[in-house]
Amino acid sequence: MDNSLVTRSRKKCWFIFFFLFVSWYLLLYGIDWSSVPGIVTTSRYEENSIESFRPTSIPPPTPPRHENVNVSFNSNSSSINNATTIDATKNETRSREDESSSNENDIVVTDLVELEKELEPLLRKNEPKKEEKKVVKIENQGDNKGQKTCEGRYIYVAEIPSKFNEDMLNQCNLLNKWEDMCQYLVNMGLGPDLGNPQRAFSNKGWFTTNQFSLEVLFHNRMKQYDCLTNDSSIASAVFVPYYSGFDVARYLWDDFNTSMRDAGSIEVAKLLKKKPEWRTMWGRDHFMIAGRITWDFRRGIDEDTAWGNNLMLLPEALNMMILTIESSPWNRNDFAIPYPTYFHPSSDSDVFQWQNKMRRLRRRVLFSFAGAPRPHLEESIRSEIMEQCLVTRRKCRLLECKDLHNKCNKPVHVMKLFQNSIFCLQPSGDSFTRRSTFDSILAGCIPVFFTPGSMYVQYIWHLPKDYTKYSVLIPEDDVRKKKVSIENVLSKITRSQVAAMREEVIKLIPNVVYADPRSRLETVEDAFDLAVKGVLERVDVMRKEMRQGKNTSMVFDEEYSWKYYTFGTLEKHEWDHFFLRTSKEKY
Repeated sequence: MDNSLVTRSRKKCWFIFFFLFVSWYLLLYGIDWSSVPGIVTTSRYEENSIESFRPTSIPPPTPPRHENVNVSFNSNSSSINNATTIDATKNETRSREDESSSNENDIVVTDLVELEKELEPLLRKNEPKKEEKKVVKIENQGDNKGQKTCEGRYIYVAEIPSKFNEDMLNQCNLLNKWEDMCQYLVNMGLGPDLGNPQRAFSNKGWFTTNQFSLEVLFHNRMKQYDCLTNDSSIASAVFVPYYSGFDVARYLWDDFNTSMRDAGSIEVAKLLKKKPEWRTMWGRDHFMIAGRITWDFRRGIDEDTAWGNNLMLLPEALNMMILTIESSPWNRNDFAIPYPTYFHPSSDSDVFQWQNKMRRLRRRVLFSFAGAPRPHLEESIRSEIMEQCLVTRRKCRLLECKDLHNKCNKPVHVMKLFQNSIFCLQPSGDSFTRRSTFDSILAGCIPVFFTPGSMYVQYIWHLPKDYTKYSVLIPEDDVRKKKVSIENVLSKITRSQVAAMREEVIKLIPNVVYADPRSRLETVEDAFDLAVKGVLERVDVMRKEMRQGKNTSMVFDEEYSWKYYTFGTLEKHEWDHFFLRTSKEKY
């Protein structure tokens, strides 16, 4: 009996003890005391978490990314550390919660969600506004050329159907009647690798590039431009990837009527005009590449026998900037950029090594000429030049281009000739300019011109204004009338002047070459970089004028475009007689 009473008493004691233990546990851990007014409970772990969430240490929100923008952000190291602390805190919280489910003696950690809600007003207070986000993005972006920001340099690529660019390349055999362009479109438009025959080139970076392949080459360079954006509202300029030169080249020969030749350019113009970005400046911030000379796009009359199409005469095109390998001195909407050469460096060292090689060369010939006469052109002075060269064989070398299979079509022969010459003669051909001019600069040979229309009023973004530093000008009228001896003019130039001019020419090499689109130059600005810079500067001027209600950069007599763009004035100039036209020549 006593034993049963003792047993019952013990059971009651254990039950009471267990009840008290459970009650104590529930009171301690089962109630959220932080919700009771006047009572605040904060664990040591939460104290550390709050410290890491101080508003002064919160990193700014990451700006929205734009596709195709190849940019590096310069993040603040303290912000990165704080962000890392937050992530680590959350991970540690999760691990402790998992442990608490298996071990009753572990402390349950309060979820940070409630803490983040409490701190949300502070986060919003320190978060930049929408406009400020863009500023943060622009200031933190840079490229490899001196860590420039993208502010004022954003370019938006207009969306047009692929039939106006990529599809043409798929039908490359139709792009030129006289030769198959397919061979020149490999290597992203650079053409086949040249190698280094006769040690005339470098071991890399040299290609058989066609002089009319600028559109595809420029487009491929634009694809890796460091400040591309898919947001046209922040773009400073709009690039139109229309292969206008390839388009018109398909119809320049044979009996294609004007409707066929004009169809592509008219359709592109209509597409652009309908897009919202067009209304920002009514096309004045748009630019495209025309990889042929300007005269292929300026057919002034609607006759099937007339040459070219009317791209540059369309109302929409008159507002745009069209970059071409030769511009018109008498029109305002086209701007010349260099012909593609054979050299396409993939690094700064490629450029520097080639420049040093050109400095070390021993040049045995005073002057040279590579070309053919133009008997069908009454004003051409090529026959006189070739005659003078033949008379002074000891001082002049002539590479005559007689047919399609001559040595002029092989880069090694042209470059070897120019590398061996002090001066290279560059008279006009079928038009003002020649690719040969850029080959001579590439070879460190001082170019000799016979009209300022061949160089000085053309490539205003790429060459110094003082032409006497890098070239010689002999008026073509003096040669035509046999008033001047080319040999005598060049022989009178002193050795020190020659050395200074040659050095200036060699310094210009980066300005006239297009880097390999598959790589990126670090500090050197090439022809592409200078062309884009020229476009952006011109758009900036027009944008400021439009805001001020002015239009001075568009309102002037087009006949004097060469003078306005080269010198910024329309006053009388010593070159005026070079650019006089008869009324017949204007049409």
